[in-house]
This record gives sequence, structure tokens and C-alpha cells, in this order.
Amino acid sequence: MDWTEIAAFATGLLCVYLVVRQHVANFAVGIANNVLFIALFVPVGLYADAGLQVVYIGLALLGWYWWVRGGEQGTGVVVHDPSARALVGCLVAVAVITATLQWVLLTWTDSTVAGWDALTTALSLVAQFMLSRKWVANWWFWIAADLVYIPLYAHKGLWLTAGLYVVFLGLCVAGLVQWRRARTTLDQDAPVAAGVA
Repeated sequence: MDWTEIAAFATGLLCVYLVVRQHVANFAVGIANNVLFIALFVPVGLYADAGLQVVYIGLALLGWYWWVRGGEQGTGVVVHDPSARALVGCLVAVAVITATLQWVLLTWTDSTVAGWDALTTALSLVAQFMLSRKWVANWWFWIAADLVYIPLYAHKGLWLTAGLYVVFLGLCVAGLVQWRRARTTLDQDAPVAAGVA
């Protein structure tokens, strides 16, 4: 365990807490966390997870924009459910990304955990996109990823990071509950708002 893992632990914890609270500062903290995880993952051969951090930075910038300026009124997106078609598209994306990354990792790297690394990367990438759109279902994808990440990081000897993902798992469950409640509140408010207009 070194300072990079400790700093990644702290910024990761703060970032997920801010996401659960729907605080836009999660994106700035998340970008710092991504940089730290790149420095942590490359030396231990988690190449897909390291590459994922670069994509996260791009998605964080896009999500930051959507949260602040997106939506129909340009005032930011609100918590909502994805359409059935969008959800199926996300599941297909996970399958395609996993298969592609596994092939790349087996072909071009010395990864000893190519399949698991590819799966967690795919789940996380799609979950981050969903989070950026404030889709409640993002939490299910994060929960699935965390259930694989915990033993994967333990296997690689990244014990603090494995512990962090145990905490993340708890925060994801809390996020799911809070975002579902926020969605319900928004749904209940919608007829009132329509009536006022």
C-alpha cells in the first residue's frame, strides 16, 4: 500500500458520496480519482481498468455538462429511468465491450485476469454513462461491477482498494435507494408542475 492507493481511496470515497447526494462536485473529485487510479493500475497489470480511467475523464466532462446544462430546458438533467430500449442497449454494450476488451487483453497484454478485467471495465464504463444521464439503473450496474471488483482487487493484492469497493458497494445501495426516492418525488411533482403551466 502506498500514497497513491491511499489518495485514490480517499478521493474515490468522496466522489461516490457526492454522486449519491447528486452534488455536481463529484465530477471534479472523480477526475482527480481517475488520475490516481491510472498511476495505481498500470504497474499491477490492470490495463483495461487503467484505460477505463481515461474514458472516465471524458465521460466526467460530458456528465458535468449534462448535469449543469443538459435537459430540455438547458438547466440540467434530472433523476429518471432509462427507456426499455436504452436499458437493453446498455446491456448489449456491456456484452460487446467485454468481449472486445477480453480479446485485446489476451492478444496484446500479459494480463492474468483478462475476462474479469474486461467485464468490470465494461460494466463501469456503461454505468458511468448512465450516471451522467442520471438514470436510476446506473446503480445496478455499479453494484454488479463492485461484486466482481472486490475479489479481483483482493486477488491482485490491492487490499485497500478492495476495501474501498466494499464501501462503494454500500454507497451504491444507498445511492439506489436515494435516487429511486428522488425519481418518485419528481414523478409526483410532475402533474402539479403541468397543472401550474
